[in-house]
Amino acid sequence: MRRLVPLTALLAVAACTVPLGDPEPSLAPRPAEAVDPRVPVPGDVPTGVVDTELAVQLGALVAEVGQAVPAFDAKQATAEQAAASAGPMASESWVAAQQALSLLIEQYGVTTRAAANIDQLGSSRLQGQHWISPADQQAIAAAATEVAAISDRQSAAIDRLKDQLAR
Repeated sequence: MRRLVPLTALLAVAACTVPLGDPEPSLAPRPAEAVDPRVPVPGDVPTGVVDTELAVQLGALVAEVGQAVPAFDAKQATAEQAAASAGPMASESWVAAQQALSLLIEQYGVTTRAAANIDQLGSSRLQGQHWISPADQQAIAAAATEVAAISDRQSAAIDRLKDQLAR
């Protein structure tokens, strides 16, 4: 027993004095800390070239909306005439105006489908490739903006006719 006490004490002292791992990390500044965080980030991102297949698809969708605008305008004129001559709610002329409005909303579907397809092109690229190149992103945004401008005008016309017939 007497031999165990000095041996245990020697092991305890030895365990406290010798580090077993790597030395502790230095508290000196690291290279990344030398970079000034106030340095401006460059604003120009190199865009590259738009994917040809994407450009063709976007062009077709924008062209489809552009080709559908005259048909919408014609149906809008018909619906506006019917709404102007509509009688009280539930009359024959009011029902005819509602039907003309329904045909106008159906034609508006061409624009909304194209807008949805443009969004779907972007999301499918994001899902498949996990990113969208800046050039492709700009092309998608430009097509979406162009279709949205047409959509906003058509939506406003539909809302105006709905309000007129709700009297």
